[in-house]
Amino acid sequence: MNRIHLVLLWHMHQPQYRDPETGRYVLPWTRLHAIKDYWGMVRVLQEAPKFHATFNVVPSLGMQIEEYASGKFDEPWFALAFKNSDALTRECKTEILARAFQLNHERLMSRFPRFVELFEWSRPAGGAQALVTFTARDWRDLQVLSQLAWMDEEWFSKDNITSRLADKGKDFSEQDKEALKERQADLLNRVLPIYREAAKSGQIEISTTPFYHPILPLLCDSDIARVANPGTPLPRRAFRQPEDAREQLRRARDYHERVFGVRPAGLWPSEGSVSDQALSIAIDEGFQWFGTDEGVLGRTLNIGFFRDTSGLPANAERLYKPWRIQLEGRGITGLFRDHQLSDLVGFVYSRMDAGTAAADLHGRLRYIGERVQSADPLTVCIFLDGENAWEYFYGNGREFLRQFYKRIESDPDFRALTASEAISAARNVPTNVGIFPGSWINANFDVWIGDTEDVTAWELLWDARQAYAAGVDAKTKGRADAPTETALRAALESLLAAEGSDWCWWYGPEHSTANDAEFDALFRKHLTGIYLALGQVAPPDLAKPIKRKPEHALQVAPTGFLRTTVDGRDTSYFEWLGAGLYSPERRGGAMHGRIFYLKELRYGFESDRLSVRVDSFMDALCEMENPEFRITIGGTEELTVVVKLERGHLEEFAIESGKVCLLNPKKIAEVGFERILELSVRRSEIPLKGQQKLRLGVALWHGGLPVDVLPAEGFLEISLGDESSWPIENS
Repeated sequence: MNRIHLVLLWHMHQPQYRDPETGRYVLPWTRLHAIKDYWGMVRVLQEAPKFHATFNVVPSLGMQIEEYASGKFDEPWFALAFKNSDALTRECKTEILARAFQLNHERLMSRFPRFVELFEWSRPAGGAQALVTFTARDWRDLQVLSQLAWMDEEWFSKDNITSRLADKGKDFSEQDKEALKERQADLLNRVLPIYREAAKSGQIEISTTPFYHPILPLLCDSDIARVANPGTPLPRRAFRQPEDAREQLRRARDYHERVFGVRPAGLWPSEGSVSDQALSIAIDEGFQWFGTDEGVLGRTLNIGFFRDTSGLPANAERLYKPWRIQLEGRGITGLFRDHQLSDLVGFVYSRMDAGTAAADLHGRLRYIGERVQSADPLTVCIFLDGENAWEYFYGNGREFLRQFYKRIESDPDFRALTASEAISAARNVPTNVGIFPGSWINANFDVWIGDTEDVTAWELLWDARQAYAAGVDAKTKGRADAPTETALRAALESLLAAEGSDWCWWYGPEHSTANDAEFDALFRKHLTGIYLALGQVAPPDLAKPIKRKPEHALQVAPTGFLRTTVDGRDTSYFEWLGAGLYSPERRGGAMHGRIFYLKELRYGFESDRLSVRVDSFMDALCEMENPEFRITIGGTEELTVVVKLERGHLEEFAIESGKVCLLNPKKIAEVGFERILELSVRRSEIPLKGQQKLRLGVALWHGGLPVDVLPAEGFLEISLGDESSWPIENS
């Protein structure tokens, strides 16, 4: 097989969460990911010393970590989590209930039964009951567990205090709380030093991103979005501030040199966003390489990287190599990530056993080496977020990483290299004049400028930028009413922060979070800070929220018993009338790199069976060869109906329980598939004694991998014992 040079880049990023007016951290995610991910991601790599990798540290993240490490920070949630439980006011308790459970329930919360218990107790009456019934013990346990759950995996096993608290699990004291606070401070102090240490040893390269993580092409010229997508809506006045793009790059370069001791060679442009103008400025500022997505390369070369059924891309020999991008006689080297492999790590492998997932990724890489014809080593790039995926993995993904690193390290056909090492080792690097403008999401900029909310944000940013420019002009001309240098510096800081990509990430329909309101308010505060620094009154529009209220999945409980015909057809309007419904807001096809196949789920009870209906996005489903539905029903034990399709038709189905395939599946269930999937399972086969709820989940598998699930959280919980469901069976 061809030798493979593997370039793995972990992108570490959080936006600037500090309120420009108060100096307080509005959201805690920098601190929590620092203690859960940023230190541990380098530490687990050090167990495989021959495996080299690239870590991209965004300067605005590094700056926040420095402040947290100093201990001189103001974060209300941190203060509240470690406050003496006897001193908690009603307002404090309300805030704890709002914040404590904002984590992955399946992986982070579930490791602590007491945490799950407190969550269940907190749910009645939207938390109002807990405000009255929780004791000081309950509040203290909730405070400690809400912080303990975020600690690094290695500290659970090797740090005496952290492991003792984890083993204890409940009945914490104020002394326990103070001890955990000290361990967090210790861990925060270790984050940036471990990066310096690993870089000095040569095992990692640290690259950077424009300081506040802006979309550089849009700063240079917002009209560039129409080149990537002619249908993209634009602000009525183009935002064209290439000098701001240069300032963001210069600040990033200077920050990197101060913190890590060397100038960065590499640039991960925010969201992989590139254009000729943005890369020209990067060349001016001394950057030697950049990374982005295969979609940008495809549009640059006017070719596609469509996968066959084995996952091998067309034109693979052109994808798996660095490219030299020439701009006005100067050049910069580009590395282009394999989108599918990166998404497998980010979205799929969390649902698999660590060893199986590591073997699958290693096997796919070997297959590339065996099948792609090239006289040179293949440079295969996997780039993705270094923090967000892990809370969906068992054990924070550490065992998956450990096994994958060891597999690559021990395979003589592989070299895991830093980005700069891979470029130096590449032979015959081809050249292309210019690059297509786009990002790592669909090779366009629609996430940040493709919706009316995004356009509103850019209009407000344009106004604030003009106010700053007017202040600079007044100072240059020596006018008496000109702002001071200090005021201009403060205004510029707020302006650069407002130019970050994260605010528009949450605007529009693509993304939503429990913290939408905080993100919206923080963006408008950064803009307001520009006017306040200049001694002006902020426009009244900045007091109005930009983000519309997010639409969540529509969930309807069953309202009556069903009588269904299991034939895979939408037989009549009345057949599923009264069924329960789970219908997420999925617009079909791809969304920021993900393809959705499952549209909605209906379910309901008959006197002697449970009936389930799954509607799919048929155009996407038909592109898959031999997919497999897995419908899991959970009572005291789990029962899984495995439905296999071949060429769009039902081939066979099987039933598994306790990893055992049951005999005579047709005596247990009925299955039908044409345009929809329908199935029913006999009530007698679902063990429900003592259960008050039944769990239901649907997964679609392809090529041995789970590619989509409903609901996204894993399971619906369906209540038993009411007039539209089966009665509760006594134990």
